[in-house]
Amino acid sequence: MQAFFSSAPWSFPGGTLGALTREAHERAGAVAATLNELRARATDLPPAIPFAASLRGPCLRVIAEVKRASPSKGAIAPGLDARVQAAAYVAGGAAAISVLTEPTRFGGDLADLRAVSHAVPVPVIRKDFLVHPVQLWEARAAGASAALLIVRSLSPDALPRLMDAAAAAGLATLVEVRTLGELDRALAAGASVIGVNNRDLETLVIDPATAPTLVPCIPAVCIAVAESGLRTPGDLAPAAAAGADAVLVGSAISAAADPAAEVRALAGVARAHSARDAEVARRQLGPTGY
Repeated sequence: MQAFFSSAPWSFPGGTLGALTREAHERAGAVAATLNELRARATDLPPAIPFAASLRGPCLRVIAEVKRASPSKGAIAPGLDARVQAAAYVAGGAAAISVLTEPTRFGGDLADLRAVSHAVPVPVIRKDFLVHPVQLWEARAAGASAALLIVRSLSPDALPRLMDAAAAAGLATLVEVRTLGELDRALAAGASVIGVNNRDLETLVIDPATAPTLVPCIPAVCIAVAESGLRTPGDLAPAAAAGADAVLVGSAISAAADPAAEVRALAGVARAHSARDAEVARRQLGPTGY
């Protein structure tokens, strides 16, 4: 497996991501004392719906996001009913549902996660700025199958610690990167589902070339997910050509008059044969090549 090393030491993020990460530490601290209670509730639940297995197929799999607002766009769908919206996404062919639970900039709530997890038959991801194991146990106790971990917001020690905590809680992880150095950290921590965000969360600027550039660097044994700035089937074409397995789409479908139809259009985008697919084929054939 190829590794990509970054000589730059980790520093606490700045900009919007820095503010959200600080607030996440404060929120985690406020509920840290409930860890044992959350563990007990989580262990009483049935096993989580498998996440990674839902993200492979001949077409790009769509992770559809329940999103009321964002720092870059402001209000998107402030009156959105999370359960109803998620059901529409599934009717349109969504492979998984992402639920934002960050309260101040995204208008999310853990109650949304609980409602969606009980309403749909597909994996549900907690999308938030997660920095402490208690937040992962919160996610699992609310019925989530997976949780987002953002490499830029986590120190080199924190990322593997949270990966281990997620596994202990029975959660899969979607590990988000934007650079080769962050990809190397994700792989070293054992990530198997890796998201590439076109948006720099510190500046909120989108570079649509980010995912098409980094996805081919993700080992074929991993699931590659393209994120941000994806609205139409045409927007998905570069990610498909690069070998992405899935896309995460939020603002465009959250604001749509017919979210099921919007998801259906995106879920019909075929994956192009890529170098990542060729690597999968070589592994299946074995060392002889036939």
